[in-house]
Amino acid sequence: MSKAFTKEDSGVESPADEAEEEGTPLPRGSKNYMTPPGAERLRSELRHLLNEARPEVVRTVSWAASNGDRSENGDYIYGKKRLREIDRRIRFLQRRLDQVEVVDPKQQKGDRVLFGARVTVEDESGIQKTYRIVGIDEADPTNGDVSWISPIAKALLNTRVGEVISFRSPKGEEELEIVSVSFS
Repeated sequence: MSKAFTKEDSGVESPADEAEEEGTPLPRGSKNYMTPPGAERLRSELRHLLNEARPEVVRTVSWAASNGDRSENGDYIYGKKRLREIDRRIRFLQRRLDQVEVVDPKQQKGDRVLFGARVTVEDESGIQKTYRIVGIDEADPTNGDVSWISPIAKALLNTRVGEVISFRSPKGEEELEIVSVSFS
């Protein structure tokens, strides 16, 4: 295949690549609040990348480079790309962990909705949903884990059982009553 028909990979990351790795940016001047299990998941992923995944890819790239012609060497080209992805993820995790502020929900007391709270709400039609307010990197809306910067979490924070809140959702303006708050 002629080199004229292949995309040259410069190895330089574009601003779009950097933005993509950032995930959800932290609000300016705020800390990266996280629950203990969430922080441990990030630390575990970082250890895995540094101690297992990256060395394995480096070995593959070294082996592929020793085979000679690198221009059409799929193992080498793919390995270098994978290495850049791993390095980008490592940088991202290190930045996030440098800013982490671990908040243990079990240490939270009282009846106010705070970070780490599991909150059950009831909408106008009587349907109950439960949300857990977690860190940006822990959010999983399909399981009810919402980031503390999400609209629903912002509306819920500092409220108490029995209060009614309103917030703008994709469905429009909604009113929710706080049914229960726990820190389990």
